[in-house]
Amino acid sequence: MTALNTATASPRPSEGLALLAGAEAARSRPLESAAAIRAALEAAPEDWRVRLAAYRFYFYSHDHAAALEQAGELIRHAARQLNIAGDWREVRPGDAPFSAHEFGPGLYMQALVALGYCAARLHRDDIAHEVLSKAGDLDPTDRFGGLWLLRHMEARDAALEE
Repeated sequence: MTALNTATASPRPSEGLALLAGAEAARSRPLESAAAIRAALEAAPEDWRVRLAAYRFYFYSHDHAAALEQAGELIRHAARQLNIAGDWREVRPGDAPFSAHEFGPGLYMQALVALGYCAARLHRDDIAHEVLSKAGDLDPTDRFGGLWLLRHMEARDAALEE
């Protein structure tokens, strides 16, 4: 029996990734791209690459509700990879090296900040503040910009109150 060397072996593209090829013209052919995204999500709902592509498509299409859903799925995926709580509210700073330049923590933090941003765009400011505060707790260096977004939301709120 031979061992598989994962460092040199190329992963076989999933069916979901193959279906994403139909979403390459998101700006010029949005209906076809949306159909390709839906098909890819249906074919490979557990593939983080498909979820990330779906998040990006919905984000850049200004469908923040759909992007919010994909960000939540990316958080759950990254949490499984990091072996931390699936609910971001239960995650603590020492659970993973969130400010490190590693893929898993980076994906988690980017998805967390994306969740907060999309919540803010949907005028769900209570959730946005909570999520972005958590991002700041987990990443006090603000490498992923959660605290920056939170400060801007707070400044906007203060200006509205004046």
